[in-house]
Amino acid sequence: MFKKIFSSSTSFTFELENNAVYYAPKAYDVLINGKKVLSGVKRNVFSLYNLTPNTEYEISANGAVLRVKTELETTLLNVLDFGAKGDGKTDDTMAIQSAFLAAPKGSRVLIPQGTYLVKPLFLVSDITIELTKGATLLGETDRHKYPILPAQYPLIDGSTFELNSWEGTPAATYASIITGINVTNVKIIGEGVVDANAQNSDWWVNAKVKRIAWRPKGVFLSNCQNIGFQGITVKNTPSWNLHPYFSNHLDFIDLVIESPKDSPNTDGCDPESCDQVNVIGVNFSVGDDCIAIKSGKYDMGMKYRKPTSNMTIRNCMMAYGHGAVVLGSEMSGGVTDLTVKQCYFLKTDRGLRIKTRRGRGESAVIDGITFENIYMDNVIVPFSGNMFYHCDPDGKTEYVWSKEALPVDERTPYLGCFTFKDITAVNAESAASYFYGLPEQPIASITLENVSVTINPKAQPFKPIMMCHLEEQLKLGFVFRNVGKVLAKNVSIKGQIGEEFVLDNVKEFKRN
Repeated sequence: MFKKIFSSSTSFTFELENNAVYYAPKAYDVLINGKKVLSGVKRNVFSLYNLTPNTEYEISANGAVLRVKTELETTLLNVLDFGAKGDGKTDDTMAIQSAFLAAPKGSRVLIPQGTYLVKPLFLVSDITIELTKGATLLGETDRHKYPILPAQYPLIDGSTFELNSWEGTPAATYASIITGINVTNVKIIGEGVVDANAQNSDWWVNAKVKRIAWRPKGVFLSNCQNIGFQGITVKNTPSWNLHPYFSNHLDFIDLVIESPKDSPNTDGCDPESCDQVNVIGVNFSVGDDCIAIKSGKYDMGMKYRKPTSNMTIRNCMMAYGHGAVVLGSEMSGGVTDLTVKQCYFLKTDRGLRIKTRRGRGESAVIDGITFENIYMDNVIVPFSGNMFYHCDPDGKTEYVWSKEALPVDERTPYLGCFTFKDITAVNAESAASYFYGLPEQPIASITLENVSVTINPKAQPFKPIMMCHLEEQLKLGFVFRNVGKVLAKNVSIKGQIGEEFVLDNVKEFKRN
């Protein structure tokens, strides 16, 4: 069986209904109205393009048949008709932007094969943008040609419009190649590429230094609703690839997110204070965390108390990042109700990575987190939770690193319930897991069920979590410090040095 998970006027994405991790149990063909269009598909998620609007199709795949209908569109606009050249040399920004602005509600803007040199493009509501196969939006390399987005501005009712942030704090940044502000009902589809071209600019040079404004992202969505991305590749971004900010009902489906392993801060997808986010069938290979879920640093989190919530990550490949799925560290508004299923983690430093610390605030609540049907290969630390995260200058203060039980107050974060089920990790190195809660606010509960970890015989020492006064570790088992309850059912580990479970201030431990 399979189901439709995305549709537009000319495309669909489908997902096999099984428990397999990322890859289908066996390769399969896809037919449209009895005609084979895809052969030997190996993944659980597949997409179809170049269809006719408002038309019914019979889709056959993996021994099942599904009847579906493409969406209606009002008209089609081609950016070439607006003066775009697609030669990789002409500045096509105004031509493409003009097509966006001229597009009636319900229309599709076509960007055909070609290389379009562009500065930031701004989305408008109620349209579909199609980047066809062979089409590339290539980013301008001169930062002085980029507009700057201010951090915030006052509204007439006395409130503040939060336009922009940098690592959890309101800050001016350069606009991104794809920028959406206050837009609704937008789809960006196709097999084309958004290449921000950072490798040919100075965005990655002295990346920690602010020059006029902070670096742009690849795609930035601020206060947007009902936005869908399907199929496209986003690559070589100056900083984060995808950054939704105070936005809701977002679909990132069957994408490729790609930046060099050594590129600075090129996180894959970083939703910040967003609700109802789906990341399905995405292939990540980036220079930082593959997915980092955020909700602002202390001031923003405590002011709005808007968590990133109701997020689903499924059938994704996450390779070479610092962490596969990361929560924090800028999460003062909280992270709740996250489900990660059927994902493959390959050669990331950590699998699950939780980063928080004293000072993130009482609204920095992470709770209701479930990982299920996950396969990890060469992940140095499969599971980690760190309430002493030391990055940034304030992270190295005694207030953060002290192991004494300090008072629980408005600055104290909270980690709730975490469930890990049906997970296999091979070639781990530093530790099977390393969870370190606060003595005054232990992690509430961790459940491991049907979890198997094998340590790499050739493992090298590595710091399992980033905190002050912790040395590199090697071949440890499951380590839990300052945790309320640990439940382990059908859990195994091979190749560790020492005890399978290392428990320090764990109030309740059950294993069966």
